[in-house]
Amino acid sequence: MVHQTYTADVLVVGGGTGGTAAAIQAARRGAKTILVSEFPWLGGMLTSAGVSAPDGNELMAFQTGLWGAFLQELRQRQAGGLDNSWVSFFSYDPGIGAKIFADWVEELGNLHWISGQVPIEVLHQGNCITGVRFADFTVTAKIILDGTELGDLLALGEIPHHWGWELQSQWGESSAPADYNYLTQRYPVQAPTWVVVMQDFGERIAPEILRSPNYDPALFAGAWDNYGAEKFLNYGRLPGGRFMINWPICGNDYGEGVGRLIESEAAKKEFLQECRWHSQNFAHFIQKNLGRRYGLAESVFPGNCGAFALHPYYRESRRLVGVTTVVEQDILPMSGGRVAPLCADTIAVGNYVNDHHYPGFNLPLQPKSICWGGRWTGTPFTVPYGCLIPRITDGLLVCEKNISVSHIANGATRLQPVVMGIGQAAGMAAAMCVELNCQPRDLPVRQLQIALLTDLQVPGAIVPLFNLDISVQNPAWVNWQLYYLNQPQAYPLSGNYPIYLDSKQVLTHSVSCFTGIFQGRNQQDYQFTMRTPDDYDGQTWQIVTLRSPIEEKLQRLIDGQPLTIWGLLNHAGHWLIAEEVEIS
Repeated sequence: MVHQTYTADVLVVGGGTGGTAAAIQAARRGAKTILVSEFPWLGGMLTSAGVSAPDGNELMAFQTGLWGAFLQELRQRQAGGLDNSWVSFFSYDPGIGAKIFADWVEELGNLHWISGQVPIEVLHQGNCITGVRFADFTVTAKIILDGTELGDLLALGEIPHHWGWELQSQWGESSAPADYNYLTQRYPVQAPTWVVVMQDFGERIAPEILRSPNYDPALFAGAWDNYGAEKFLNYGRLPGGRFMINWPICGNDYGEGVGRLIESEAAKKEFLQECRWHSQNFAHFIQKNLGRRYGLAESVFPGNCGAFALHPYYRESRRLVGVTTVVEQDILPMSGGRVAPLCADTIAVGNYVNDHHYPGFNLPLQPKSICWGGRWTGTPFTVPYGCLIPRITDGLLVCEKNISVSHIANGATRLQPVVMGIGQAAGMAAAMCVELNCQPRDLPVRQLQIALLTDLQVPGAIVPLFNLDISVQNPAWVNWQLYYLNQPQAYPLSGNYPIYLDSKQVLTHSVSCFTGIFQGRNQQDYQFTMRTPDDYDGQTWQIVTLRSPIEEKLQRLIDGQPLTIWGLLNHAGHWLIAEEVEIS
C-alpha cells in the first residue's frame, strides 16, 4: 500500500470538544481543513466521553459562539427539552450531540474528516511544525492544531510542556502546595472518569451487571448517603429513563497510577482497563444496592461499547509551555468584585468554579463562585490568546485542555463550554494565519477578536458581561465588547455594563405559564408557591433564571407579590426556570 500524503491549510489532530470546534471554525472561515480523530464520534467530552450534562457557561450571556449554537441545536432536536438533571441545565442523549457535530462537518466541502487514526510522528522543518504522520497517511499543513485529549502532539513533537503540579513558589498561587507531598505524588493530574450510562427498566428485571476483577465494594460505600438514591440518580439524568454515571463521591472517578497515561502504550492500556472496570464495578454496586430495576443502558455509544463511553472523561492532560500561562490569579474575582481581571488578548470566556477531582481527597481552593439568578454559579474569567501559542515552536496552536495553564487553574479552564470557545478561537486564528501568511505568534490579536465578535454564523463573547445577552438582539452587543477591550480599566467589578436593558425576551424554545405567589427569603433565594396549573396548586418551587433581565426583575420583587412566570420545570432540581416574569 502506498503511504498517501495529504496537504491542507489547517490540520486538526483530535476530534474532542476543542478540536471539533477548531476544525469547524477554520473551515467556515474558508481554510482547507483536515480533521483526524481517533474515535467515530466527534465532540469528545460532550459526546464520545459521555459527559452529556456539561458544566459552565450556562447563563444566557455566555451562551454564544459555537457553544450557543450547539445548545440551540440540542433544543431543536431533543424531544422534551434539556432540563433533565440537577448537575447541569443541559442534559441530552450523547448520540444527538454527536449527530450535530457530524452534520456541521458534512455541510463543509472544504473540511475532510478522517476517523480511526492517532498521530505517530510530528514532522519539523527547523523550528516549525510542518506535518503529522499517521499509520496510513501523512498530512502536511500550514498550521497544525493539537486537539488531542492528552496533548499527544506536544509529546511527539518534543514541544515544551508541563504534566502535574506546580508549587506556590512558581506562580504565587495560594491554592498550590508549598512542597510536593503525598497528594501530588499519588495524583499527578486530576482523576479521569469512565462514564457509564444506566437505565431505569421499570417493572422489568434488568440484566445483571457483572463485577470486574478489581471489585472492592468498600470503595463505593456511602456514595449517595448525603443525597438519597433518587437525587443521586437524578444528578446526571438523561432523557428516556437513563442516568449518566459520573459521580465524584466514592464513585467512578479513577486515579490509581494515573501517571501511566503518559508512560508507555502498555501502561496506558493497563490504566484504561482498570478505569473501565472501576466504572463497571460502580454500576454493579448501584444495581446490587438499589435493585435490578436499574441496569446498563443499551446501545448508547457506537460499536460494542453499549453503555460505556468510547473513552474516559479526561480532566487534565499535558499542558503547553506557552507565550502566556493562565494561573489561579487569572480566574479568581478581583477584590470586591464578581469577575476576574480582563486579559487584553482575551479570546474566550468561562465561568465555572475551580473544580478538582482526587478520589477520597478534597483540595482546598480559593473561592470563585457567586449567587446569581437564584442559584450558585462561577465567577467569569477570560482566556488569553497567548496560552494557545507555544513559547518557541511555530506552526502550532493548541485547542484543548492542553493550553498553557497551571495545574490549579486547569480546574476551571477544562470544562466543556470554555474548551469549545478555545477551539473556536484557535480555528479562527489558524484560518487567519493562512490568510495573512503569518505565524500564530504574529497574528494581530485585535483582528482575531473582531473576527470572533462579528462572525456571521456564530459570534462569540470574549468579554464577560452578566447583563449583556446576545439573545435579545441588542445592537450594542459588539460595541460594548469592543469598548471594554479598548478601555480595560473601565471593565466593571460588578460584571454589568452600565445600561439596564428591560426588554421583552425573545424566547428560544416553548415555555409554560405559571401563576402564584413570590417569596423572597433573601436576595438570592426566590421561592414560588403555585396556583396554576391546577396539577401544581400549592406546591413551592425554587425560581432560577439564566437571563439577565429576569435576574434584575427578581431582585426588585417584594415578598408576597402575585406573579405570572413563563418558564420550564426541572423536576430533578425542583426548579422553575424563569424565562419571563410579570407582576399579576
